[in-house]
Amino acid sequence: MSSVILALVFGIMFGFILYKTGAANPHRLINMLRLKDFTLMKVILFAIGFSSLLLFVLSSVGILNPHFSVKTAYIGVIVGGLIFGIGWAISGFCPGTSVVAAGSGRKDAYVFIVGGLLGAFVFTLMYGDLKGTFLFDKILGGKTTLANTGIDKYNVILDSFSAVYVAGAIAVVLIIISFLLPSRVKN
Repeated sequence: MSSVILALVFGIMFGFILYKTGAANPHRLINMLRLKDFTLMKVILFAIGFSSLLLFVLSSVGILNPHFSVKTAYIGVIVGGLIFGIGWAISGFCPGTSVVAAGSGRKDAYVFIVGGLLGAFVFTLMYGDLKGTFLFDKILGGKTTLANTGIDKYNVILDSFSAVYVAGAIAVVLIIISFLLPSRVKN
């Protein structure tokens, strides 16, 4: 029960932050995707970089045991990501921001949520027919990591590099980019 309460508290905090940063405003998101307004991109890059760096530092010193799990990569994930990105660019919403926008009273967010649920339902109905297609062909052998995690059951692209250092370097680069990006593009 306490984990449910904790999830609710963090969910409400996350929704509040999304709302306050303007991530629930579809116009702001569309302007970000059009590369006209980098304000949200700066927030997103900093949040990913900082939280990743914190996660990997705390796990490398033994304070945190996040139980990393590498998911199998399929071609369908790329196809689904393209569909997701097109929907995001057209609507200005992603699943998380749509719920926040709906909570703030945006009617277009309700349409997006219903459309997403309908799309998930259609995929569920079609899953049996799609399962044997190229969409479920594994990419790079399936469970593949960029750097060495020390776990032998995963394929590794950069075997001589530690995942902690590679992830830390990527996190630092994302943080630096978040500070270097201008907030708005001058016309």
